Amino acid sequence: MKRISLWLSITLITFITACSDDEVTPNERFNTYVDQWNEQNYSEMYEMLSSEATETYATEDYVDRYEKIYGDLEVSDLEVSFEELSEEQTETALEEGTATIPFSVSMSTLAGPIDFDYEATLTQQGEEEEKNWFVEWDPGFIFPELKDGGEITFQTTAPERGEILDRNRMPLAMNDIVYEIGVVPGEMTNPDQTIEKLADLLKMSVDSIEGALNQEWVGPDLFVPLSEVPQTNEEVLNQLWEIDGVLGNEVTGRIYPHGEIAAHLTGYVGPITAEELEEQEPGTYSSNDVIGKRGLEQLYEKELKGQQGVQIIVTKEDEEAEDVVLAEKPVKDGENIMLTIDIEVQEEIFNSYDGEAGTAAAINPKTGETLALVSSPSFNPNDVVYGMTASEWEDLQEDEQTPLINRFSATFAPGSTIKPVTAAIGLNNGTIDPDEGIEIEGLTWNNGDAWGDYEVRRVSESSGPVDLHNALVRSDNIYFAMQGVEMGADAFVDGMEQFGFGEDMPFEYPLETSNVSSDGAISDEVMLANASYGQGQLEMTALHLATSYTPFLNEGNMLQPILRTDEETSQVWKSDLLTSDQAAIIQEALRDVVAASNGTAKAAQNADFAISGKTGTAELKLTSDEEDGQENGWFVAYPTDDQDVLIAMMVEGVEDNGGSGYVVDKVTNVLQAIK
Repeated sequence: MKRISLWLSITLITFITACSDDEVTPNERFNTYVDQWNEQNYSEMYEMLSSEATETYATEDYVDRYEKIYGDLEVSDLEVSFEELSEEQTETALEEGTATIPFSVSMSTLAGPIDFDYEATLTQQGEEEEKNWFVEWDPGFIFPELKDGGEITFQTTAPERGEILDRNRMPLAMNDIVYEIGVVPGEMTNPDQTIEKLADLLKMSVDSIEGALNQEWVGPDLFVPLSEVPQTNEEVLNQLWEIDGVLGNEVTGRIYPHGEIAAHLTGYVGPITAEELEEQEPGTYSSNDVIGKRGLEQLYEKELKGQQGVQIIVTKEDEEAEDVVLAEKPVKDGENIMLTIDIEVQEEIFNSYDGEAGTAAAINPKTGETLALVSSPSFNPNDVVYGMTASEWEDLQEDEQTPLINRFSATFAPGSTIKPVTAAIGLNNGTIDPDEGIEIEGLTWNNGDAWGDYEVRRVSESSGPVDLHNALVRSDNIYFAMQGVEMGADAFVDGMEQFGFGEDMPFEYPLETSNVSSDGAISDEVMLANASYGQGQLEMTALHLATSYTPFLNEGNMLQPILRTDEETSQVWKSDLLTSDQAAIIQEALRDVVAASNGTAKAAQNADFAISGKTGTAELKLTSDEEDGQENGWFVAYPTDDQDVLIAMMVEGVEDNGGSGYVVDKVTNVLQAIK
């Protein structure tokens, strides 16, 4: 009997042990729950809750709440982990049918990281064959501060947009007081008449105002906001204050104090569109935000915008209980952008156009600092931001002078202002001897039968052999056409590439790339001849043209233009383009373009100080035999002695105003005003 009892005992123990091995442990069950949690599979998690938990919290109180909270807080990088029960703790849990497991949660949110520790209680439930472990869930699993009730909210603090300043800290784009104009419906004595007046003054449609007034929340004593008006627009504001029921709240808005003078440079801001919102990183913008639309506002959007501050808060149901801050990201105001631009120089150049079309760039040729980037005609960005009717916008778009086009970022044929560059290339590669005179007869030149009827034409005849100095002073097209043909297309293109043609300019503001032709190659001798004196398909930006003159003033080194004061000055973009002696030869010629009796810029002698420079006229003819066509006049000039400012200016359509001489007068007046 004793042997039988021992056998039965051993068999029974073995059977129980086998059953225990097949039974799910709390560790295994909670590991499955945590895996689902990390994957944010809330429905699967809900299936693992205890009967008491599911009776207390319906599906929407669990699944929907997790989804909403995690979604609103932009939870990412969720990581839930737990400390497994020891073998001894597991045995105790199996005996008692309950287990407590500590766990940790970490996540990233829109307000920064959140980490917390909590405990999960698991209980065994179900019949013997289907017995399993289930989680006794409560809201503390989401955040411990929610265990005894409460709601998750978050508060945002909008950053102040950074300002755009010139070199002297004068604001080009700033934050200032604007008036949020609205109306209290019950105080309008004559609603129809009031709405019509508001529509006219605020440049809104009657339908849009009526739509605002007919919103569900609107009551007779409630203020209904309609539009914003800058405090500087006193004329409109004074008329608004006289209308019954109209009120204004002071708010902060974006202002462009110099209006159209720097519009293409600064750009402007506007309400973010659905498409723009889609392109941004989640959480960085809301549908009510503004965003840079053009110019520097768009280029430096990330720096100017800053980062909004966010607090994630648990608000308790008990009004006497203090709210709890779960996470906080402090507001970070946008950065101020300080430019090398001098708004006084910008203003003088812009005003000199007096509405005419053209572009100009001014630099300090010794430092590379950009002092002005002008495009004329222009538009007022304040009107775009604070009130422009559809018809006014259409008028801007259809204006034949294209005021919306940014000319300083575009390329144009430089005409004869490129001749000093051609000279530098020839001097450097040895194809031009500055002392060699070329016999040129008449006003036209044709290089043989291959040219057909095409002829290069110069403005004046020479009285003897033409050397480099004479050719620059008189701006002799034939001399430079001959020199271009002599050096050949490969050498010419290579020289132009050394001057930065065919590559993006290393400049903060995006500009079109200057090129010797549409495909960057010179395909025939006529094209080569034309390109050598700034015609044909050769085009460049005003800033590149101004920069191309810096080697003449820096012993052969071309400086890199800069736009921000935090950039290093006097950086060399292209080095050793010519020797200091060769640079001196061109400097001397540029002075005589103004000072010599046969120079093309004699009008600049009227200044109180010596000026050096080069004129140019780009003829925009469709065919070589076309007699009449638009002419763009250029003048590149700098004070001969100080050499602290260099202006490259172009005016469109100067054929009836004296050609490039018309531009010489403008540049001379600007230099006099700013010196």
